[in-house]
Amino acid sequence: MNESKETDIGIENDVGSEVFVGECSNVSRKVKKGRYGVKKGSKRDVDMSLRFRRGAREQEREYFFANDGELDVNYSVIGADLSLDECNAILKRLEKYSDSKSLKFFEWMRTNGKLEKNVTAYNLVLRVFSRREDWDAAEKMIMEVRMSLGAKLNFQLFNTLIYACNKRGCVELGAKWFHMMLECDVQPNVATFGMLMGLYKKSWSVEEAEFAFNQMRKLGLVCESAYSAMITIYTRLSLYEKAEEVIRLIREDKVVPNLENWLVMLNAYSQQGKLEEAELVLVSMREAGFSPNVVAYNTLITGYGKVSNTEAAQHLFLSIKDVGLEPDETTYRSMIEGWGRAGNYREAKWYYKELKHLGYKPNASNLYTLINLQAKYEDEEGAVNTLDDMLKIGCQHSSILGTLLQAYEKAGRTDNVPRILKGSLYQHVLFNLTSCSILVMAYVKHGLIDDAMKVMGDKRWKDTVFEDNLYHLLICSCKDSGHLANAVKIYSHMHICDGKPNLHIMCTMIDTYSVMGMFTEAEKLYLNLKSSGITLDLIAFTVVVRMYVKAGSLKDACAVLETMEKQKDIEPDAYLYCDMLRIYQQCGMLDKLSYLYYKILKSGITWNQELYDCVINCCARALPIDELSRVFDEMLQHGFTPNIITLNVMLDSYGKAKQFKRVRKLFSMAKKLGLVDVISYNTIIAAYGQNKNLESMSSTVQEMQFDGFSVSLEAYNSMLDAYAKEGQMENFKNVLRRMKETSCTFDHYTYNIMIDIYGEQGWINEVVGVLTELKECGLRPDLCSYNTLIKAYGIAGMVEDAVGLVKEMRENGIEPDKITYTNMITALRRNDKFLEAIKWSLWMKQMGLQD
Repeated sequence: MNESKETDIGIENDVGSEVFVGECSNVSRKVKKGRYGVKKGSKRDVDMSLRFRRGAREQEREYFFANDGELDVNYSVIGADLSLDECNAILKRLEKYSDSKSLKFFEWMRTNGKLEKNVTAYNLVLRVFSRREDWDAAEKMIMEVRMSLGAKLNFQLFNTLIYACNKRGCVELGAKWFHMMLECDVQPNVATFGMLMGLYKKSWSVEEAEFAFNQMRKLGLVCESAYSAMITIYTRLSLYEKAEEVIRLIREDKVVPNLENWLVMLNAYSQQGKLEEAELVLVSMREAGFSPNVVAYNTLITGYGKVSNTEAAQHLFLSIKDVGLEPDETTYRSMIEGWGRAGNYREAKWYYKELKHLGYKPNASNLYTLINLQAKYEDEEGAVNTLDDMLKIGCQHSSILGTLLQAYEKAGRTDNVPRILKGSLYQHVLFNLTSCSILVMAYVKHGLIDDAMKVMGDKRWKDTVFEDNLYHLLICSCKDSGHLANAVKIYSHMHICDGKPNLHIMCTMIDTYSVMGMFTEAEKLYLNLKSSGITLDLIAFTVVVRMYVKAGSLKDACAVLETMEKQKDIEPDAYLYCDMLRIYQQCGMLDKLSYLYYKILKSGITWNQELYDCVINCCARALPIDELSRVFDEMLQHGFTPNIITLNVMLDSYGKAKQFKRVRKLFSMAKKLGLVDVISYNTIIAAYGQNKNLESMSSTVQEMQFDGFSVSLEAYNSMLDAYAKEGQMENFKNVLRRMKETSCTFDHYTYNIMIDIYGEQGWINEVVGVLTELKECGLRPDLCSYNTLIKAYGIAGMVEDAVGLVKEMRENGIEPDKITYTNMITALRRNDKFLEAIKWSLWMKQMGLQD
């Protein structure tokens, strides 16, 4: 059944036959119909020429009169004796010309009792409410009719509203009236479902469409267009299995498919690449008596194109003429797409030329396909022509530019774009900020810096702020992709164009130069910023501080931080606080660390994992152990898991504070978390050794081995130092023997411990042996070694040898420190060289090493 006819049945014929209401030879009127869907309160002016059927009664002429060029009812000549048919005829005439006068006459009918069971009148007024989009009034009217008519309420009224929603595309409202219709126990007719499914198809409302479709089948109604709409919706949403299920229902419900049904079935199979099933649909369509249709062939050609079966598509194309049809615009467009998808530029180009030769226009998809093929097959001349065609069919310049860049980027040939981009398209780029930025960003992305800078030099738009932001974006793009030299090149071009500093660009370049190790250039930019009078923000200070840290200039970094602190409006974030803590720690500035810690507490900043770790790691020596422990406990309470470094720092802090219960508790927690490493054991072993708890030290070494860790050099050194200071020479020797058995390589600390203990014992021969061994293994005495040797020689009475060591130190580039002079003076006094001791004491004072 034809859908438009269904709609007419539901809307026009259900209203009732039109009654002509008389002839007025004295009144000439010209009627200008208003646009369907006049808003509420609007008025349709009428300049009318009334013509009434010959032989109409004289009485009916008096019902109307012309009032200021508008048709109106002559209420002075009508009365309660007017029949329903006459009233409805008057209302229908008014409904076509004036909403307000229709509503006025409707109220007259209500007052005079002309609305009882008068569905026609209600239907006409619902048309008025629909045009005015007064849906609240329409709903009240439905409720009124429901109360009045009760079980006699039928589909006519609802169809009027659904029809209006269909025309306006009001999906939610259409669904609302349909659900209300069902709630009122009103059975929809075929026209209802035709309008609803057409509405849902426009907006792809799959859930509402499924509901309506199922209701139709429950009622045993057959609306061919509803089946088509359901298949179309499923196909559009790629719900192909559901689409095929509806096709099966067409057979099950014994629906006699119309042309639209056949075409949507054909499309459903073609879109998913099921071309055998699609061919069978075409055969069945012919058997059902439908003549060959070019739309059907186009659908199949499109399907074969999607699966790149160009041979089958070509065969179909050639067979169109065999069945007495001619390929149309869509046919050629589909062939272009099919050959394009198959990557056959030669065939796609031929069909494109034929399309234009026949006077047809390519669509945007054809042009997109063609430009991609031309980029791939290096046809720059063809690409230029395609760009011209895009402009001729009205494609936007910005869209054309995007397509061009995408095609050549995909083909890996962006470097050819500058040769193609010319004429009005290039002029558009020069005058349009957005297109210009898109183009230069693409050039920079592919390393075409000179081309990008040429565009920036040729541009015609003037917007300093936008230009600075664009340059900044280009520099950041190069920096983030690791092309630092390109970033410098862009900055240099910008710098030449405009010497005015831009804070954000300068900061990015300072960071870029820092990454490149060009700290002198980075510092120049910072000094330029300072001298320009521009106020630095938080990011700027952060970048400059990190620049100096990377350069190893911690003193300069501290100077920048002092400058920042003087600028009262700067409140560091968590990341800068962490940088500051690390700098002060590396500089050994414990007072600064303590001050900064309490400042962070007062700042109210939200602590994250990194800040907790950083505070604990950097402030361990600057804060009381109880405060450090409080921070650590707070970190755990907030759900943060400390890293291994933080745990080891806490182990070291607890060990040095002799809080070994906390050490064991923390170590147990670390083992459960799987955050124990060799350094953890080294830290605990050293803590026990320094506090002369030799038994716990030894048991920890055994535990270390039991847990699968080899005893480290640091652990051995801690044991050597502990046993040496306690005079347990046997254990000391046992540790040395184990080190040699395990081929553990000694370091300076090991040799220095041995020199110190042997010197304390007065075993000068052993000291000399250790010194020899030190040199044989490729090591040279360090400052600590020399100081220990001087002490040992003093104990052994070898004063002249001790003095010779000081001379040797200087020759080896090692400057004596306070301990060197102290040990030397002690050695002289021990051996009654008081005068010499006084001289060394005076030298020590002159060197500024004396307290």
